[in-house]
Amino acid sequence: MSDITKVALDAMGGDHAPYEIVKGAVEAVNATEDIQILLTGKEEILVETLSKFKYPKERIQIVNASEVIETAEPPVMAIRRKKDSSISVAMNLVKRGEADAFISAGSSGAVLVGGQVLVGRIKGVERPPLAPLIPTAKGVSLLIDCGANVDARSSHLVQFAKMGSVYMEHVIGKKNPTVGIVNIGAEEEKGNALVKETFPLLKACKDINFIGSIEARDIPAGVADVVVCEAFVGNVILKLYEGVGSTLIKKIKSSLMASFRSKIGALLVKPTLKATLKDFDATEYGGAPLLGLNGLVVKTHGNATAKEVYNSILQCRTFKEQRINEKIRDILSATEQETKE
Repeated sequence: MSDITKVALDAMGGDHAPYEIVKGAVEAVNATEDIQILLTGKEEILVETLSKFKYPKERIQIVNASEVIETAEPPVMAIRRKKDSSISVAMNLVKRGEADAFISAGSSGAVLVGGQVLVGRIKGVERPPLAPLIPTAKGVSLLIDCGANVDARSSHLVQFAKMGSVYMEHVIGKKNPTVGIVNIGAEEEKGNALVKETFPLLKACKDINFIGSIEARDIPAGVADVVVCEAFVGNVILKLYEGVGSTLIKKIKSSLMASFRSKIGALLVKPTLKATLKDFDATEYGGAPLLGLNGLVVKTHGNATAKEVYNSILQCRTFKEQRINEKIRDILSATEQETKE
């Protein structure tokens, strides 16, 4: 059974819960043989939702949770008071070792708080960062941090770079991934106090492939595989990225339907255009992992559909197979040893 990846899935979180969440779980177990899903949520609702699908019954289990944490609730208070929420119940399954990973499309704040309070940090990790994959001209890059640590210190950013490098190499398969720090210019002397303090520390790291500062316009070009920043900057980048991408896709579709001639052209380019747009579809890459915890915690978009849930579940399997937590522990342990020497 050690080859089975057990995923605790919050079935009540997100705009399209529980149907799309359950559908993603069903698609995952139907497509694979080494994944088991533990759905947490209100049992009567989940039983009814599951009855709409065909799947191997032994591979999806319902774990009853009587409460739901709403998006607008204060995260710390919600985690403390709603101990039987679908998020808390699922995270405790990871904490007790009954599940390898946790996924939720629910409250971002509750997921971030619960990850640290319930699942707990790996020894040596100062702050766990939220790290989504973003599409680029060269494939994907890891944006780290995009929402967990707004007031980060330089030592946090150094750990983000190391954890991000481990993730990109072993989950995405990018050998010796390049690391860049987000800045307002390429020169070493530019930037705010945090960037200026962090730059020489990253430059001195022997276990990462640091290429220096990168500007925001370099990110879509894929100049760096790991894009390091504190969470305020990262969240602005992510939201602008998603907004511009969505707007461009709408404009392209609108232009192609503008006239009879453009519609003929659209038919000719449709296969190529569809493949290109798929590369820039964030749901293809799963959710954003909260790295540095004792178990994998993945946050998907609040409007996640079955496709994103499905890809997030497969992402968890790769995370386990590649022993990412063990590799993060090793690299932090080596850094601690070097510091002592």
